[in-house]
Amino acid sequence: MAQLFFKYGAMNSGKTIEILKVAHNYEEQNKPVVLMTSGLDTRDGVGMIASRIGLKRPATPIFADTNVYQYVKGLDYKPYCVLVDESQFLQKHHVLEFAQVVDELGIPVMAFGLKNDFRNELFEGSKYLLLYADKLEELKTICWFCHKKATMNLHFIDGKPVYEGDQVQIGGNEAYYPVCRNHYLHPEIKEDE
Repeated sequence: MAQLFFKYGAMNSGKTIEILKVAHNYEEQNKPVVLMTSGLDTRDGVGMIASRIGLKRPATPIFADTNVYQYVKGLDYKPYCVLVDESQFLQKHHVLEFAQVVDELGIPVMAFGLKNDFRNELFEGSKYLLLYADKLEELKTICWFCHKKATMNLHFIDGKPVYEGDQVQIGGNEAYYPVCRNHYLHPEIKEDE
């Protein structure tokens, strides 16, 4: 039975490596998948899924006007799964269209992304995935400053934490740290244990 999955985690929780692993596992069994990613993330080029450890795969970019249901329905084959990276950047209509892919086409959709931004607000895509997904799974990592689970993303500019600004500011380890709540609120605090 097809379902809509939302697999979320803080920065550095292995979301991209997980999506590439899932794609590899399907394809190794000759089961085609569709890889999609936000057209907003251009760090490695538009339509590229790239992990920090160097693995990369091309993917279909999703833009504001993309109808993902029509795209998947129009393929000349039926994929075993649709895998979506950077799903926090989806819009509400994309999430509803992916739900339609699951419900009407019987194709599972696995969306991977951040839950909250550096201001600790939900992204639009994450909000609607939390509301509409059949299954939620947290991918875990540890705080940059201590041993606790990271649940937030701390944005740094010139070595100083930033809590305000535009929600979408593309970056990686040079700009964002996965942190626990305590170190989000007090990044200068070092582990005292």
